[in-house]
Amino acid sequence: MSEFFVRRPIVAIVIAILMTLIGGVCILALPIAQYPQIAPPEIQVQTHFTGADALTIEQSVAAPIEQQMSGVDNMNYMYSINANSGDIRLIVNFDVATDPNIDHVLTQIRVSQAQSQLPPDVINYGITVKKSTTAPLMLLALYSPKGSYDGVFLANYAYINLVDQLTRVPGIGNVQVFGAGQYAMRLWVKPDQLAKLGITVPDIITAVQKQNTVNPAGQVGGEPIPSGQKFTYTVRAQGRLQTPEEFGEIVVRANPDGSFVRVKDIARIDLGAQTYNLKGRLNGKPAAIVACYQLPGTNAVKAAQGVRQLMAEAKQRFPGDMDFAVSLDQTLSVTEGLHDIVKTLFEALVLVVFVVFIFLQGWRATLIPLCAVPVSLVGTFVLFPLFGFSINTLSLFGLVLAVGLVVDDAIVVVEAVERHIEEGMNPRDATLQAMREVSGPVIGIALVLSAVFIPTAFLPGITGRLYQQFALTIAISVIFSAFNALSLSPALSALLLRPKKKAWGPIGWSFDRFNRVFGSATHGYVNWSRIAIRKAVLSFALLFVLAVGAGFFGSRLPSSFLPEEDQGYVFLALQLPDAASLERTDKVCREIEDFLGKTPGVQYTTSVIGFSLLSLVADTYHAFFFVTFKPWSKRTKPEEQYDAIKARLNKYLSTLPEGIAFAFPPPVIPGVGTSGGFQFILEDRSGKDVAFLAQNMKTFLDAARKRPELSTLIPTFQPNVPQVFVKVDRDKVIKQGIDLTSVYQTLQTFMGGFFVNYFNRFGRTWQTYIEAEGDYRTDAKNVGQFFVRNAHGDPVPLDAISSIQNIAGPEFTLRYNEYRSAQINGAAAPGYSSNQAIQALEEVFRQTMPKEMGYDYLGMSFQEKKAQQGVSPTVVFGMSLLFVFLILAALY
Repeated sequence: MSEFFVRRPIVAIVIAILMTLIGGVCILALPIAQYPQIAPPEIQVQTHFTGADALTIEQSVAAPIEQQMSGVDNMNYMYSINANSGDIRLIVNFDVATDPNIDHVLTQIRVSQAQSQLPPDVINYGITVKKSTTAPLMLLALYSPKGSYDGVFLANYAYINLVDQLTRVPGIGNVQVFGAGQYAMRLWVKPDQLAKLGITVPDIITAVQKQNTVNPAGQVGGEPIPSGQKFTYTVRAQGRLQTPEEFGEIVVRANPDGSFVRVKDIARIDLGAQTYNLKGRLNGKPAAIVACYQLPGTNAVKAAQGVRQLMAEAKQRFPGDMDFAVSLDQTLSVTEGLHDIVKTLFEALVLVVFVVFIFLQGWRATLIPLCAVPVSLVGTFVLFPLFGFSINTLSLFGLVLAVGLVVDDAIVVVEAVERHIEEGMNPRDATLQAMREVSGPVIGIALVLSAVFIPTAFLPGITGRLYQQFALTIAISVIFSAFNALSLSPALSALLLRPKKKAWGPIGWSFDRFNRVFGSATHGYVNWSRIAIRKAVLSFALLFVLAVGAGFFGSRLPSSFLPEEDQGYVFLALQLPDAASLERTDKVCREIEDFLGKTPGVQYTTSVIGFSLLSLVADTYHAFFFVTFKPWSKRTKPEEQYDAIKARLNKYLSTLPEGIAFAFPPPVIPGVGTSGGFQFILEDRSGKDVAFLAQNMKTFLDAARKRPELSTLIPTFQPNVPQVFVKVDRDKVIKQGIDLTSVYQTLQTFMGGFFVNYFNRFGRTWQTYIEAEGDYRTDAKNVGQFFVRNAHGDPVPLDAISSIQNIAGPEFTLRYNEYRSAQINGAAAPGYSSNQAIQALEEVFRQTMPKEMGYDYLGMSFQEKKAQQGVSPTVVFGMSLLFVFLILAALY
């Protein structure tokens, strides 16, 4: 083969040019990411049960769906979060090798199988099934610089004008707005006014349901009709209401004297918000926080670019005094890291060229490796689309390492040709003779190096995905390098190489001095080798001792899945005492925002008051902060570095008297879990009550906090939140002929708002709610001001057929693989690895927990455990050594 290219050098050059051009085109088209596609697909099932508590949702909604979902193809695990706010979120995590589209379809099928067992209110509300991750890819903060707009307006401007457009950006799977609820028509009733007029809540609900409807009316002159009809007219009738004034005109009752009682006579109507338990701020100012979640399996960098482009265009249509900021972008760390790696790659190339020039001591000889190395590296990208690879940190790390490997083939060819030229042969004959001698070794080098790296690509799971691109990138570049060594390098050697002439001047003096030093070093190495060969037994014994020592010390080094890195931001969680009001939480959040505003290195503080990303639950006593740092190039001082900022934050947060707050890292791999550290799941596998799980969690945490391997341990499970229990006396209800449904409708209206139906405005569909005015909801005892009718039509106060008790219960429940569970987030103590922390947790579990309890993991911790249970890297590396031995045996 080499003789062909020596005789036809243009063919070799053309092939090299084509490899470089096609590789360059692939570079421009390939997706860019921090890591390969290693985030397992996750499908989210979401719905809402208005007015229901966590245990009711768990039993009536979560359990039926989970029973049908269990055993869906390629599922890793599933967990549901059932909150007192009425929200339920079921997350199904699939194997990393599956197709997210197939996973979505399979999940949708299982949900449809469970719908017949769900409450009518849940079915009417609707169930959404989406592909998405649990942590946002980007945060967009919509704010008013001069304060002209409140949070409700900003949030609904986003709902109306931005959300749908953002979901159409390639790579964006879901968009969520924090800061305020969607617009809703709110009917704020006054129970004393209802009592005076003898009107009950079911009367209002019925009136709204009947008079706020879609009313198709048909056509005038529609076929079939008698002949002679000249025109056909569409008939339109009054449909859904749109404004508060129109809702105020709804007739609740017609009096005998011909007068009417309308909604406006018994309620205050306004265009309010669907929920009022969320607030959003950017650097302490009201804002609508638009969270964009990445679609699994897509290009994060391209998705972020698409979002930025869309927002730049949308900004042109913003009303006055409205602006936006990208307060969080996970892809910035990707582009920054890739920039550094590309810089390192070029530095490596320059160093290689310099070293080659020093050793070969001629520009002609140096030019050949200089041409061959870029062809091998750029040509590697030609096969990336075939394998589904992306340009990421691992593939570029592989190329950096490959620079030193691929240059060897060209050097071997050049040195062999130069030796024959020095013996008097012309360049062409010297090249042909050299290739007869070195073709075998060149092929052998490629096979041996491929045998080292290719087996690592067969590791299973997320570990295999991490190794795969790194290993195959090197293997591909080495194989291409061998091809170039058999084609391009001999062709260029025959064209360029000439007999060497002694260099003069400073360069010649430098070469002579280098040759003397290198010759001396070579002579010493040969002497030591001669001694080692004569004392072969001692040499092998020394080699054995080194191998055993390396294995011994290596097995005792702390192991971890991936190290924690500076990704340009941290998370901050705040928890006040159970059942604390949103007003109290908001006050503490302002103190934290003031401190963050004075912290060196912090650029944006994005606050979501009333929500926790750790538990994915909205309540009044939690808050979550996305703390974004200044760009890496602007953080040059020690106090502006990642570790220093996090330590400063935690030192301050530990002194907060009002609640518990802590800063923690984001997940190491975006899209895998919601936080860094570990996520441990403590399971009640016996199906007992909440108290059983709570007691065992307390016992477990008390023991775990004594372990030196563990630092932070934060449970998200809150089993004893103060609550109010309304016990309806069903005997009295039935005895008086009261409709039990009307009792619970009235209770729901008083306590949490009753969803009636929909209305249309701004080109969208919104919800209508009836709820008591705020003054009547400050005390549960006010329930006596609401009335229902008995069989005779007489009003009966609710406190006559119900009693109120102060109890404690969970704010939300977590079910992991159908077991009620408690999630514990934490981190390893300084000096310990994540693997050591996980082992400590498992030891504590075995020492303290009864047989009815079990444990499991979420997110990165699950993947770390799964990697430990798969094919051991030791086995794979052992296979690599075996392949190397077999190939060398075959060659020699």
